[in-house]
Amino acid sequence: VQLQASGGGLVQTGGSLRLSCAGFGRTFSPESMAWFRQAPGKEREFVAGIIWSNEVTFDADSVKGRFFISRDRIKDTLVLQMNSLRPEDTAVYYCAASPRITRAAEFYRYWGRGTQVTVSS
Repeated sequence: VQLQASGGGLVQTGGSLRLSCAGFGRTFSPESMAWFRQAPGKEREFVAGIIWSNEVTFDADSVKGRFFISRDRIKDTLVLQMNSLRPEDTAVYYCAASPRITRAAEFYRYWGRGTQVTVSS
């Protein structure tokens, strides 16, 4: 499995971006997938996750009501819709897959290359 995130870019405060994660086939069945982010000089942090089987989602408090994670079963992709973006959302965003339902990065087994999101003030 080789995950690949895409869709990052430069956006103004208040704008939106849609990230996608591909690289897995229809038979891929982790317990959960998630988005993490890492800003310069900071630790990688959990952003949003989804239970793969029933698509129940769980989010970090910092993005609640602004970011929405979903699974596109037709395109076999993981999506992160990001709205009302703020400068503090600037980071490299990574998608990941885990055999557990967890927010902890150490339990995610597969990681994609990140995509840069920059929010200007």
